[in-house]
Amino acid sequence: IRTELAKKNRLVNRKRIVRIMREMGIGAIYPKPKTTLANRAHKVYPYLLRDIEVTYPNQAWAIDITYIPMAKGFLYLVA
Repeated sequence: IRTELAKKNRLVNRKRIVRIMREMGIGAIYPKPKTTLANRAHKVYPYLLRDIEVTYPNQAWAIDITYIPMAKGFLYLVA
């Protein structure tokens, strides 16, 4: 915010921006620390394609699950 204001010739200290945002109750949305730590109670599955060479289409499939931060929580995306 400070950089954008500086582009418009409004010189504001970064600390002032932090204070104003805190007073307004707004802040950045970002993943909290330790979001990638595995739960020890969950089973760990072996990698089944370790010694297999994928040589033709549809021989192996993959899936990915990720989350997208939203204003009130996260949206999970599966592809």
